[in-house]
Amino acid sequence: MEVSWESLPPDGVLGDLPRAGFDLGAGGAASVAETHSAVVFFLGDRAYKVKKPVDLGFLDFTTREARERICHREVELNRRLAPDVYLGVSDVLGFDGEVCDHLVVMRRLPEDRRLAAVLAAGEDVTAALRGVARQVADLHDSVATSRTEPAIARVATRDAVARNWADNRDTLVTFADRVVPRAELDRVSALARHYLAGRQRLFDLRIAEGMIRDGHGDLLAQDIFCLPDGPRIIDCLEFADHYRFGDVLLDVAFLAMDLERLGHPGLGIRFLGFYREVSGEQHPESLAHHYLAYRAHVRAKVACLRHDQGDASAAEEARGLHRLALQHLERGRVALVLVGGLPGTGKSTVARALADQLDAALLRSDEVRKELAGLEVTTAAAASYRHGLYEPEQVGRVYGELRERARHQLELGVSVVLDASFTSEAERDAAATLASETSSSLVQLRCVAPMEVARARLAARPPGTDASDATEEVLVAMASDADAWPEAATIRTGDAIDVVLAAARTAVRDQLAAAPLATT
Repeated sequence: MEVSWESLPPDGVLGDLPRAGFDLGAGGAASVAETHSAVVFFLGDRAYKVKKPVDLGFLDFTTREARERICHREVELNRRLAPDVYLGVSDVLGFDGEVCDHLVVMRRLPEDRRLAAVLAAGEDVTAALRGVARQVADLHDSVATSRTEPAIARVATRDAVARNWADNRDTLVTFADRVVPRAELDRVSALARHYLAGRQRLFDLRIAEGMIRDGHGDLLAQDIFCLPDGPRIIDCLEFADHYRFGDVLLDVAFLAMDLERLGHPGLGIRFLGFYREVSGEQHPESLAHHYLAYRAHVRAKVACLRHDQGDASAAEEARGLHRLALQHLERGRVALVLVGGLPGTGKSTVARALADQLDAALLRSDEVRKELAGLEVTTAAAASYRHGLYEPEQVGRVYGELRERARHQLELGVSVVLDASFTSEAERDAAATLASETSSSLVQLRCVAPMEVARARLAARPPGTDASDATEEVLVAMASDADAWPEAATIRTGDAIDVVLAAARTAVRDQLAAAPLATT
């Protein structure tokens, strides 16, 4: 197929098309759209995309041959999801009759059916998002995976993901303070490094499970069209395969992030749920936050580049996207939460509530103790202080097992709440070491209650209904033997339960905000 520049309107007229708004047929008014790497002309029922002759570092379209190759690649890749939209590649002839450039030729889709426009119009997009989730899941099922393709596996190692963050920062730092605040750039980089430093096992597992695929790479609401016969997904990343390769969660996180950017965070969460539903994929919430942040970070970089190309609105967009990345990295921090205190102080109630709030694994010393002894967790095994299952050697064994189980979860990106007395400074120090070794944020809470309240709670506990064997005698002995715990936030559990849990949540938030980050 060949197109001559003489067959298109002269440059001056073409540049005025969006303002002139004249109609060229069934496709509607002619217009022009521009990205950081391409210009798209909408004429009649067709759309023609021409690549800009630019070198942006991560792509180089400066030669005609490079633009020709990438045009054909774009058609090939996008036909996986929208075969009826991508019609082919046209050669563009100059005034001398020689080929001077190339156009991707597409069927023009109705502007008002873009997902972003449909959302703005207030329409229900549930069915469309389900359709997108299904189409993307089908794409992921049809491509090679990290189980068989080393090139695909390599892009999703922990170190490769870290390099991608660093590469983005290298671009963004050139916009420090003039577009994005330098302090936010530094915080985002530190949080990303902190998460990755302790998650080697998680990224290795994702690769081993084949969760790394050749996906779309650029799922944006602007490039999804809600049509009567189902959604059309266009404009995948075509200029470099390794940018399209990645975790399936990374792929769908792009659209979830974009929905949040457009003011619909709940829809983003629902979309990720639809994808899990149709694909069967499972992941820790921290990884979803990490990849949502990464996608926002990438788009912030793109917005900065558009700002340098003269887009006046791009600076504020870049700042908003970068703030979104920061928010998700903060929310995705992996935490080791110690909830300690004497028997009867309500630590198990607080620990359960926090585990639910943080979507964390809950590990309880009383239950682990019974498991290690080969007993049912509610089997009574009462003994005096430091005797029976509570003698020092057995206590050390229980705390060691708690740490090993916690380590496994933390390395997989799952926060952990440890419900144990933690009256020993040595055991708390060992937990702090675990948090440091897994680049997890340490939170320490000590539950306290008036002695008469703790005694009453222990007396009211029916035998055989709980894993704890603590008695009033044990309570008094432990109180006299406990090491000071100045690092912990004190949670007074004699108040109403909603007041207690609000205080615990506030303490967790404050300690997470102040927790140090890994320096590697």
